[in-house]
Amino acid sequence: MRRTASRPAAVPDPVAAPAAPGGDPAAPAPAAAPAPAAERAPLRTEFEFELPRGYVDDAGVVHRTGSMRLATARDELVPLRDIRVQENPAYLSVVLLGRVITRLGTLHQVHDGIVENMFASDLAFLQDFYRQVNAEGHTRAGVTCPHCEQPFEVELGGSRLGES
Repeated sequence: MRRTASRPAAVPDPVAAPAAPGGDPAAPAPAAAPAPAAERAPLRTEFEFELPRGYVDDAGVVHRTGSMRLATARDELVPLRDIRVQENPAYLSVVLLGRVITRLGTLHQVHDGIVENMFASDLAFLQDFYRQVNAEGHTRAGVTCPHCEQPFEVELGGSRLGES
């Protein structure tokens, strides 16, 4: 048995000639080839930030710019086994941020010891930034003011890291 590639059917040009006798002029036109799927933007996994005050290291150098990666399920689960978090749940954000901050100024490594020595305003900034990066807009809702009828968004997410 011989296999041959099937030829594509010729698509009649609707403008060229009318249908031949016996052809159905009311028959639907052949379906056009589907358009290529719209290209999706690549997944962004790392986000730049600038601290309001900056982390001051042991040498007195201020580090303000850095980057944070998206958190994984493991990032949110592992700190729950940490004895410091078990004794004080507020420590969760310190351990979690120590896992997801990938760069801070010229520091070679960022860990929870660095995060716990940041100014409170920088810690609050990073907690909010973490929620924004990892929620990806899913915790916001569009609403309309009942008085002035102006649309705006409200934040519906959890109040602590890992609770969004």
